[in-house]
Amino acid sequence: MSNAEELPSNWGRWGDEDDKGTLNLITDEVRARAAAEVRTGHWASLAMPIEPAAIMSGPFVPSTIKESPVQQLVVHQVGDPGDTSCAHVDVLIVTNHHPRSTHLDSVSHISNNGMVYPGKPVAEAITPAGVRFGSSTGFRAGIVTRGVLLDLAVDGPLPAGYAVTSEDLESAEKRQGVHVESGDALVVRMGWEFGPSLEVSQPGITVDAIRWMHRREVSLYAGDVGDGYPSVDPVHPTPLHSIGIGRMGMPLVDAPNVEELVVLCKELDRYSFMLTAAPPRVSNATGLPVNPIALF
Repeated sequence: MSNAEELPSNWGRWGDEDDKGTLNLITDEVRARAAAEVRTGHWASLAMPIEPAAIMSGPFVPSTIKESPVQQLVVHQVGDPGDTSCAHVDVLIVTNHHPRSTHLDSVSHISNNGMVYPGKPVAEAITPAGVRFGSSTGFRAGIVTRGVLLDLAVDGPLPAGYAVTSEDLESAEKRQGVHVESGDALVVRMGWEFGPSLEVSQPGITVDAIRWMHRREVSLYAGDVGDGYPSVDPVHPTPLHSIGIGRMGMPLVDAPNVEELVVLCKELDRYSFMLTAAPPRVSNATGLPVNPIALF
């Protein structure tokens, strides 16, 4: 359906000043349910490792260039190296939305017809000096919830251009013996390397799958592929971003590494876990680096 009024939306659901979006679905009961998943102490990180590049010239490299440095670092010496109190300090330049950096998108990251969640005009919400509405302030205290992995690539990577629907997600639930509940974080594996590909059409999430996430009240999404490139939906080319973030207010963990989690889930034969995501406690940004941890 192409009519914007027929698309999932949470505008106004939690008030006109809300910046948490679907994170509001993570109640004390949801966190208690997440804590009950911790029984063995096994854990896996969902973050990509990063080796910062040295700052040799200008500190900023456009994040649209896949091969550009993810982060750039310069180390300063403070004091005489012969002193007992000589210190070394860092300046780190971070490109938050780089496709090789695991990061958490805030609900203001994407606009939808000139508006950002929860229905604010872009000019009112976003300024060069920072974000007024829907910023990283919404998750600066961190996220603790139950996570569910739905592995769609058990028989190998999904075919090029494959359109992931609600039926695919429900089939994975039945196969793995799990059920996505209100407030859960959803982790999806398609078996592809994260990031746009110019050589082949990636699989991708459809609007139908987004509607399913809305009905199930998913609080957070992470997947090795999200909005595939080129898009599997010519009408809504980036449904996870334009609808999931822009209308539903669902934060995304972009550029996650799900393979360590997949190995652990298979080893334990368990596909639900406690998920924590604790970015730097920084306000007024459109996104921040994050190291999500799955704990069993």
